[in-house]
Amino acid sequence: MAATEAQSMLSVGLIEKDVNGDTLWVWCYPAVCSELRQVLLSKCCLTQNKEDFHTFVFGQFCRTWYYISTLEVQEPTALNKVTHLSVVITARDFNPEKYAALNRILCRMYIKFGSPVKMMEVYIAVLTKDVASQFGMETIILYMAVMLKKRIAVHHPRIEALLEFTRVLPALAWHRKDWSVLHPCVHLTDTELEHLSKCPGYIAGFVDPEVSNRSDLFDVYVNLPDSIITVSQSAKEAMMMGKLHKDIGHLIVQSAEDTERSDSQVIKDISLKTKQILAHLGTMAGDCEGSKITLEHLKQQHFPPATENFLFHLAAAEQLLRI
Repeated sequence: MAATEAQSMLSVGLIEKDVNGDTLWVWCYPAVCSELRQVLLSKCCLTQNKEDFHTFVFGQFCRTWYYISTLEVQEPTALNKVTHLSVVITARDFNPEKYAALNRILCRMYIKFGSPVKMMEVYIAVLTKDVASQFGMETIILYMAVMLKKRIAVHHPRIEALLEFTRVLPALAWHRKDWSVLHPCVHLTDTELEHLSKCPGYIAGFVDPEVSNRSDLFDVYVNLPDSIITVSQSAKEAMMMGKLHKDIGHLIVQSAEDTERSDSQVIKDISLKTKQILAHLGTMAGDCEGSKITLEHLKQQHFPPATENFLFHLAAAEQLLRI
């Protein structure tokens, strides 16, 4: 399935009305064009007369569906200068019930914390579930690449798709909460590539299809329009898979496909499995001199070859390896 079919959400935005009666578009991720933004502002009841107040509206503009939820901010709240707010989701698919429910969650998160950061966590959770559904068992390749701090290159001709997809990948190593690895839009210029080459591992997005011929830039290449993931020859040894990886892959797929599990549960399930692996790694490190694992110590554990190989490279990525 193509990425444009599997990932339906396009953006999430925030409109506020303050104590002075001013209505402003205050935040959006990743972006909304100025024309669509004006349409959305006109549809939001905060820009209309108070008697026209409505909690949820949806519609379509230029083949983009929009879903707007609006509520009054009740004290006590972190938003002490905001009287009303609207959360706006744009998407490719028609599903009012789904997006009304998601909007309600985003509204509650924003009112409780007073920051879009928590809204972003919910939004990313939904997209993570989309990625897992889109790539199925191959999601484990992305998981391994992020965990081992490999160089991931993602290609899509649309910048919006790149921003959406690459933004999700660091969440596969949620325990790090490291967004510095993200380079969502890179051009094949000497200046940008020189900067990128200084990064030991990264997630980089490219609109130029020529990147597929630049094997020096990646360990893992993602052709997003065709949903194809390729591991470079030089990275195949480190990315060798065995039963452990299949188990993790099945866990991700089952979590993503379980309709009774929330979107955020996918990240939680992956994170829990990661914590178990890291705890085991930490225990082994604690048994070694200087709390650093050696290859010899790993071999003494008699793990299957693929598991031993993965733990060796993971220990290096987590700075738990003594060479």
